[in-house]
Amino acid sequence: MTPLEKFYTEDPGWYGKIGEIHALLERVKISEEMSGDALHLRKLSRILSIHASTAIEGNRLTLGQVTDVVNGKPVWGPPKDIKEVQNAWRAYGEMDRYEPWSVGDLLKAHAHLTDTLIGESGRFRTVGVAVVRNDGMVMHRGSPADQVSTLVEQLLHWGKTNETHALIKSSAVHYMLEYIHPFRDGNGRIGRLWQTLILSKWNPLFAWMPVETLIHHNQALYYQSLQDSHIGLVDCRPFIGFMLDAIANSLYKYIDVATGTAATVPDVPVNVPVNVPVNEVSNKILIILRANPEATAKKMALDLSVTDKTIKRHLNALREQGRLRRVGPDKGGHWEVIGGPL
Repeated sequence: MTPLEKFYTEDPGWYGKIGEIHALLERVKISEEMSGDALHLRKLSRILSIHASTAIEGNRLTLGQVTDVVNGKPVWGPPKDIKEVQNAWRAYGEMDRYEPWSVGDLLKAHAHLTDTLIGESGRFRTVGVAVVRNDGMVMHRGSPADQVSTLVEQLLHWGKTNETHALIKSSAVHYMLEYIHPFRDGNGRIGRLWQTLILSKWNPLFAWMPVETLIHHNQALYYQSLQDSHIGLVDCRPFIGFMLDAIANSLYKYIDVATGTAATVPDVPVNVPVNVPVNEVSNKILIILRANPEATAKKMALDLSVTDKTIKRHLNALREQGRLRRVGPDKGGHWEVIGGPL
């Protein structure tokens, strides 16, 4: 494996994003207080995370079905998909008992996630594995099976002893777990859970943040950032940058849900490129903001002959899809359009 001290190069732009996330966490606290029911809000957020994390791996249950499974209601669906959701709910519920730098706890969490679903649940794989695209092309080969245990121990020791900011460190550990691919199955789920765990030890609010939801609605970009991080030599700088944006957007989403302004994002079919099609109003908003990042919702509403509420709904949806990022405060900040022309 690439020496652990050299598996990413820093991007100076990360620290502006980290500052934005710090500010958003303060807004999250305020929004929870305003919601009047933080416990319900957090449960909803965790359900969103579980639905998204399992859907990324091909689970076919809808958000409503996932909610019913969590609440113990009967659900008509594939037994494997139902069991995946039950396992994920248990694993996330055990999160405060896991130590992020413990190999034993990583194995325990994997056992919770994959209970009765795979033959090597809770154990490092004993065979070689590869990530294969639908057309049969091999995208990545996991580390040799006889090296997995040592590599994971090295990675978690690095995480425990390195003083890198938790937002960067958690993303790097997430990436390296995907790169090593220590399990026969469930690597994506354990990587996302372990990043959430690391972040929650830094700030408990992250135990409830729906980061996976933003990854789900940007699957294509998620997998692309993984691929971009090991073209030639391993350098997970692209993946860390993607995750910092996803984390910031997840905080915006949480605030929107808490304040009742969240846009409804449609369920996206599994294994379909997940850049949700942008309708005509959203497309025009992006055009305006590319030309004038400081344009206000009121000004855009006038230009497009729609209501302020309509503009805000589209802004929320575009942010959740990863097409927009807010830089700075609501007043005095500006919008950044992510990605090239539509």
